[in-house]
Amino acid sequence: MSRFYLARPDVDTAESINAQLAKGKNVLFTPGIYELGEAIRVTRPNTVVLGLGFATLKPTHGSPAVTTADVGGIEIAGLLFDAGPVKSPVLLEVGPIGSKARHQANPIYLHDVFFRVGGAGPGSAQVNLRINSSDTIVDHTWIWRADHGSGVGWDSNVSANGLVVNGDDVTAYGLFVEHHQEFQVLWNGNGGRTYFYQSEIPYDPPDQASYTSAKGVNGWASYKVALDVTRHEAWGLGIYSVFLKPNVVLSRAIEVPETPGVRFHHIITVALGSKGAIENVIDRVGGSTSTQPRVTPKVAEFPPQ
Repeated sequence: MSRFYLARPDVDTAESINAQLAKGKNVLFTPGIYELGEAIRVTRPNTVVLGLGFATLKPTHGSPAVTTADVGGIEIAGLLFDAGPVKSPVLLEVGPIGSKARHQANPIYLHDVFFRVGGAGPGSAQVNLRINSSDTIVDHTWIWRADHGSGVGWDSNVSANGLVVNGDDVTAYGLFVEHHQEFQVLWNGNGGRTYFYQSEIPYDPPDQASYTSAKGVNGWASYKVALDVTRHEAWGLGIYSVFLKPNVVLSRAIEVPETPGVRFHHIITVALGSKGAIENVIDRVGGSTSTQPRVTPKVAEFPPQ
């Protein structure tokens, strides 16, 4: 324990925590809500940042909650990132944009990290989790834009994306992303892998015009792989709709480039509410959901074997 600084919400600020990190300490966040006037900066390789009892990090002035350098061996675990009333560009950023280092021998790990935009009060963030460092491993995350609670509304708890991946060979195990207003997941890096994905698209688009990503494309796919990606693979994906307004649909749950190195296995789409539909499972494959009669389209393999 001598290697850890024990942070307390009634004592510590981002400034005091950063001072301890600069001294080479790991940080153990005791339970509570930490209101942060600036980002906590993790810059040293092999630093451990661990929360107990859903320790909550909440930026108050529109900064990120936590940023890291592009260095290996960082472990961040057991924390709730809660968007503040001033919109943050990102809540947790792993490596700066443009990171180039490789970390195969000493990956960055994110274990049990959770994100909330609204629900407990006003909050907004452009992106919740952005991973720029290659070889990062995500072990269970729930990235939630609130659909109920305090400070909830299409123009209130604004959040474009849950997860944006720019690094290469990033792996996610147990990826839960819900209700964000554009792509729930936007994967730009090569070699990504996801093992189990659960997503509800937003409940609350007020109309189709507010929920249109491109000409002729209704909504934003839940899981988007960028067009220049040549290698990506995902297993076990479920994507659901609960539209609250009539005449709002999503063109496709998953949007990917048509290339042999991009492969998806075992996908299902479901309309849980009585309004709207998801018109295709992946690109133009799979067909539409329906509630009367109940139709839950499934795609076992994409591209088809």
